Amino acid sequence: MALRQEPSASYHPVQDALRVLESVARRGTGVNDTELARETGIPAERLTTLLRMLRREAYVEQIADGAYVTGTAFGRLGSAEGHDEALRDQLQHTLDRIRDSVGAAVYMTRYVDGEVEVTQYADGPATPKVNEWVDFRSCAHATAMGKSLLTQLDHDGRRDHLARHRMARLTSRTITSDRLLLSRLASQPPTVPVLDLQEYAVGTVCAAVPITAGSSVGCLALSLPVEHAHRLRRAADTLNRNAAPVLLSLAI
Repeated sequence: MALRQEPSASYHPVQDALRVLESVARRGTGVNDTELARETGIPAERLTTLLRMLRREAYVEQIADGAYVTGTAFGRLGSAEGHDEALRDQLQHTLDRIRDSVGAAVYMTRYVDGEVEVTQYADGPATPKVNEWVDFRSCAHATAMGKSLLTQLDHDGRRDHLARHRMARLTSRTITSDRLLLSRLASQPPTVPVLDLQEYAVGTVCAAVPITAGSSVGCLALSLPVEHAHRLRRAADTLNRNAAPVLLSLAI
């Protein structure tokens, strides 16, 4: 199984953020934004946005004279001891914040050993997660998260997955033709969120965006009750913009 080669929408922000973090870490006593702009070559406006994100996620901190130093999250993720726990905690913090930002339940999903796996999620009383009435592993063809993962595979990888999982009709909107699904997956732009408009469950709409990191295939997804379907595209765009912190956590 190979990956498609198109970069995700969050690729450049993550690469820029890593360059900023490298500069901050190299200058242990602190570095100001003017020095960072000169060292990284990142334009001032974009650098300001990156530093705001890095401070929010606790990757950098600003000290009394306005200079930046590495933050607690960077220290925890950069340590081999307890890295997995630190990564899970950092991702959960980010998912909780995205949930509050988009007003929807949010999911992090990975494609592991040929199967769809929801690794973490953030929900709440006002943002309940979708009822998994059919195992997500068996219905990638009907969910936004599943289709987002499949778009990141090559054609043979998609065909292999569909050969192992029968495309059952879950609602009247579910695609059950492998030819139609493969055509839609092939034409899906990598930077555009994948949508599920009551294909998995009547009463629920979903969106997903890719978070490919190296050879790891993943996505961020959200779900909304159908009465909030008018918010779906805007929520999906917000989700897309918030993918960078998740990719950054995976890259450190």
